[in-house]
Amino acid sequence: MIPIFIAINLRSFNFFRMELSITLIIIIVTTLVSLSGFGSHKVMDDLIFYPPAVSQQKQWWRFVTCGFIHADFGHLILNMYALYIFGGNVEKAFIGIFGRYGNFAYLLMYISALVICLLPTYRKHRNDYSYRSLGASGAVSAVVFCFILLFPLQKLGLIFFPVMIPGFIFGTLYLIVSSILEKRSRDNINHSAHIWGALYGVVFLIAASNFFSSYPVLQNFVADVRSWLGSF
Repeated sequence: MIPIFIAINLRSFNFFRMELSITLIIIIVTTLVSLSGFGSHKVMDDLIFYPPAVSQQKQWWRFVTCGFIHADFGHLILNMYALYIFGGNVEKAFIGIFGRYGNFAYLLMYISALVICLLPTYRKHRNDYSYRSLGASGAVSAVVFCFILLFPLQKLGLIFFPVMIPGFIFGTLYLIVSSILEKRSRDNINHSAHIWGALYGVVFLIAASNFFSSYPVLQNFVADVRSWLGSF
């Protein structure tokens, strides 16, 4: 479950007015599938990420389908809220960077993040019959970190502890805390998926912009951070 993020400077970012978009379609589909899963054990069993079913029965679709079901309403709301807050702006940025292929690139990033974020989990639990994983957290982390890469100075904070700090610092702290929690393994949260989803989002955007666009994503990020550091 990804922590709830909030952002300030709402005049600069269109967080709460969203026309029909890939982000909104993902939210609608995820919500509908998750709601159906709440009332059906079969739906949950068929879609959840269950490593032995992948390794032994070749049910590879579970890498993707598990991202459209959630454990409960709280889990669903947290993920879809974060996707709603950040997804629209990241999607628009993708359109600005990749032109008419921006929507496709954004969708590809999201779907592939569902797969990539679970590869370390699969390697670790491929024969673990007691392990299950579900939720869109890994892909949502990819979206959030794309946002941080694009707008590193935008201040972010936890909604219940609204100490606002620049996104690039927030993202760094998020990865550190997630790594610590992953090593401790004292909860039922797949922190590994959060970490790898976040890193994948950054790598995807940098690589895609280098190959399919002239927009200097990484250079702009570095320039923004240097400018901020130089202001002290």
